[in-house]
Amino acid sequence: MDDKLIFTEEESKTAQALWSELNDKLEGMLQDDDGKRLRATLEEAAESGKLERDAFGLNPVVNALQTAKIAIEDIGLRRDGVMAIMLHDLVQGGYLTLDDIEKEYGTGVKTIIHGLVRIQDLYKKNPKIESENFRNLLLSFAEDMRVILIMIADRVNLMRQIRDTPNEEARHEVSEEASYLYAPLAHKLGLYQLKSELEDLSLKYLEHDAYYEIKEDLNATKRARDAYIERFIGPVKEHLEAAGLKFHIKGRTKSIHSIWQKMKKQHCGFNGIYDLFAIRIILDSPPEKEKMQCWQVYSIITDMYQPNPKRLRDWLSVPKSNGYESLHITVLGPENKWVEVQIRTERMDEIAEHGLAAHWRYKGIKAEGGLDDWLASIRSALEAGNDLEVMDQFKSELYDKEIYVFTPKGDLLKFPKGATVLDFAYHIHSKLGNTCVGGKINGKNVSLRTQLHSGDTVEINTSTHQQPKIEWLKIVKSSRAKGKIRLALKEAQVKSGNYAREMLERRLKNRKIEIEDGVMAHVIKQMGFKEASEFYQNLAENKLDINNIIDKYQEVYNHDHNLGETKTAESAQNFEFDNPSEEIARNEDVLVIDKNLKGIDFSLAKCCHPIYGDPVFGFVTVNGGIKIHRTDCPNAPELRKRFGYRIVKARWSGKGQSQYAITLRIIGNDDIGIVNNITNVISKEEKIIMRSINIDSHDGLFSGNLVVLLEDTSKLNSLIKKLRTIKGVKEVRRL
Repeated sequence: MDDKLIFTEEESKTAQALWSELNDKLEGMLQDDDGKRLRATLEEAAESGKLERDAFGLNPVVNALQTAKIAIEDIGLRRDGVMAIMLHDLVQGGYLTLDDIEKEYGTGVKTIIHGLVRIQDLYKKNPKIESENFRNLLLSFAEDMRVILIMIADRVNLMRQIRDTPNEEARHEVSEEASYLYAPLAHKLGLYQLKSELEDLSLKYLEHDAYYEIKEDLNATKRARDAYIERFIGPVKEHLEAAGLKFHIKGRTKSIHSIWQKMKKQHCGFNGIYDLFAIRIILDSPPEKEKMQCWQVYSIITDMYQPNPKRLRDWLSVPKSNGYESLHITVLGPENKWVEVQIRTERMDEIAEHGLAAHWRYKGIKAEGGLDDWLASIRSALEAGNDLEVMDQFKSELYDKEIYVFTPKGDLLKFPKGATVLDFAYHIHSKLGNTCVGGKINGKNVSLRTQLHSGDTVEINTSTHQQPKIEWLKIVKSSRAKGKIRLALKEAQVKSGNYAREMLERRLKNRKIEIEDGVMAHVIKQMGFKEASEFYQNLAENKLDINNIIDKYQEVYNHDHNLGETKTAESAQNFEFDNPSEEIARNEDVLVIDKNLKGIDFSLAKCCHPIYGDPVFGFVTVNGGIKIHRTDCPNAPELRKRFGYRIVKARWSGKGQSQYAITLRIIGNDDIGIVNNITNVISKEEKIIMRSINIDSHDGLFSGNLVVLLEDTSKLNSLIKKLRTIKGVKEVRRL
């Protein structure tokens, strides 16, 4: 067949050598006829044209064998992982089914291949791979841990093979993925060596000049660096041997990528980087003596070389959350050069270099809480035994807690499990959520109640006639969406309430009925509503008859103002003070001015607002009228000093019947319902009407002015006393 996969002579030799090597490494792990079945399947697939070279022209069989070698040697995968690497391309291409795999090679291989196929499907969505969400989606989508490990191994191998490819665009794309996605994944899983290799290779392909410049500088200084290391560790060896310690020492040069990152961070050239290498002392120590011997080495080295106490890093006493244990010190070595020394045991070094999950949060790489726990549990299991097949029992708990879905543009968003289309809409924008009528999941129309699943691509359908509903709160799962729905409902309620209020006031004006807030508060309370907003909302929804409300308002208004009621009989003693023939501001209380003078034109001063019962005096104005001031008026001292000749005596006479406007200053804690509590106290007082209230809030405190209409000082004092008893009120005073 024309599509048959043809092996070059070199590819055939490489494949044979790798196959033999893998058989040796997997000896005792393979099942009967595993090797024969696998070889026969691959040969048949190659003959039928189901195995094709990739975009770089690489042989898929050789590529799979190379990946399998990395998976075995650098990661520690075994039979199921290797079989999955060799066969997953055949399932992806449709040559084999998952049922075929399960029948021939077992459930373990099928599970891994299923995960690899699902992730390949994700790539078809062309997501933004540099996002943290996409990395977490991979981890949750894979289900089996080995899927991610195989992906990392595959990418390391691919990066090794594409050095000489003429396809620059494809190599650039692969290198970016290695840098943004696979290197951080390897870092999270503690595959430090593979992570460093991915970073160096991606830098090599993406920043060619920078990579080779640093490499040349390292090569140029290698001899001097090696000689210095020898001068440093020579005396150290002698002292450690004299102390009877078993150990070996090695010098570790920083990776090219690490040096490049430091150069960028410190804004300096290669010569400005002083910590190009570190000396690592690795002790062969029994578990019970690990810490003691590490600190013994510390003592020996700091006796020889001056330490920098600011650079001491003690991860022995308190290991890193990833399990990393080591003691790092920086000392002043020969030629006055600072040298970093790392002290650890063989066990600690193994975990640091190869242990899974050993570096998943190293140097501040942020991880989700669920991911932390999951990886930590894997690490614990692996440290308990070296058999990596224990990973079969670990499935991603993330899959049970959160999901990741795509926007039509390929952006990846995270939601709690159970989130719906409506959650998605509100995550994008409040306006989109408020007008949502449904959506599309993977191109299929669905309702706004439909639950989302990881990997879904979601679109939103809207309508200008749609409005948020209270039952939506039961549909959404995310706190973000619930908050936005509550806000939208509140705004809608306020809007409709304001409309209802305006309508009621307009109808009252049409019937020539005076509008007073205090009377309306009485009406609302008598109709069984605790909040005015609730009253107006019911009115807006036509649950209340506006004509009945107007009639009720008229009734309460007449009652509060003593209109339409029979005049009560008065005693003769008081009769003279209610003489209608006396022209004293109509319904105003009688004032006796300058002993027995009555009927004089007077008005109440606006600076102190005197009311019946206040000690008062009269002040003759230039117009000939008299202003009545309280004796404690702020202006009284100045008036007496400058215009003493215009001061006349005054006192109240008769019985107070009129309503006087009084302004009260109230200060207190800004608690929920404080305004309602204040208005409730006022509404319960007879013949006291609230005209207006104006309150400001700042830093948890409220302050405001309250204007009420009342008859005399006794009612005023009683009201002030009751207001002061309200919880949260700190101060009430008359202005």
